[in-house]
Amino acid sequence: MFGDLHFNKNGEIQSAGERLHELIEEIKLMDEVGLDFFGIGEHHRPDYVVSTPEIILAAAATVTKNIKLGSAVSVLSSSDPVKLYQSFATVDLLSNGRAEIWAGRGSFVESFPLFGFDLNNYDALFEEKLELLLKINQSERIIWKGKFRPALNDQLVLPRAVNNHLNIWIAVGGTPESILRAGKHGLPVIFAIIGGNPAQHKPLFEYYRDVYKHFNHDMNKFQVGLHVHAFFGEDSKQTADEYFPLYAASMDRVGRSRGWQPYQYHQYEMGRRKEGHLIIGDANEAIDKILYLHELFGLTRFSAHMDAGAPPHQKTMKSIEIYGTKIAPKVREALR
Repeated sequence: MFGDLHFNKNGEIQSAGERLHELIEEIKLMDEVGLDFFGIGEHHRPDYVVSTPEIILAAAATVTKNIKLGSAVSVLSSSDPVKLYQSFATVDLLSNGRAEIWAGRGSFVESFPLFGFDLNNYDALFEEKLELLLKINQSERIIWKGKFRPALNDQLVLPRAVNNHLNIWIAVGGTPESILRAGKHGLPVIFAIIGGNPAQHKPLFEYYRDVYKHFNHDMNKFQVGLHVHAFFGEDSKQTADEYFPLYAASMDRVGRSRGWQPYQYHQYEMGRRKEGHLIIGDANEAIDKILYLHELFGLTRFSAHMDAGAPPHQKTMKSIEIYGTKIAPKVREALR
């Protein structure tokens, strides 16, 4: 989830406090219905409520027992790797080892001027900060010097995560440079596909596998995931029809700043087909499409982004229930 805020018919936006309380209730239900992972994004925009994923995850740690809790994503380029590690190590301790970081460069750029970073250093910032984050994850005492942050001179980074290790994923939108970086470090990758035909991305998945092998990482530890927009209901057509206006409005809010044309219903319907990038409908459709994507890409994780456009809380709760009780068990059974 991204913590999208709901807009009513008059254009009035939901209060941040209300949405945050809904989020905790939704995460609690995810845990109760047996879902494996919850991820929350970092944004600094008026249409999203979450700017600090680790605070949401710390709250969620106290009301859940089994579900993994991570960022989706943390904008590493504009973060301090020391503070980021400390925050997630704290969540890991609170949750008894269930915390993860998804590190990304960020598809939105508001955090760069907000925290005093130059967008001209977009790639260099991520490269340097990832190197430092990985170093911290490997050792509690750090000697380090870089370009964008004061040096660390044999300093302790505390607290430490459970088993002195955090799972760190790299989130990519499809740039080969990001895939190469992740494969070089032997880090798991989550691909975000939010448009077009997912099959067109297969060469990138294969490239990642090849790079991972090239650097002699253990293929038994190989992990690759897929992140797509999804929403589930009892009746496919009714679910799709009710969700379209919210989804289209969300795409248009993003698109206005990027020069996109207004989102059309035919795009939505194309996305809902087997070859499309959306999984919006009933449980049987979702099962078939997730298994198709698993076979296409050799997935070890599937991530359903379920609050794009801020569907009503009760419908989101129903979608989570269907995902956990009807979809996930059938997918697991088919993949045994």
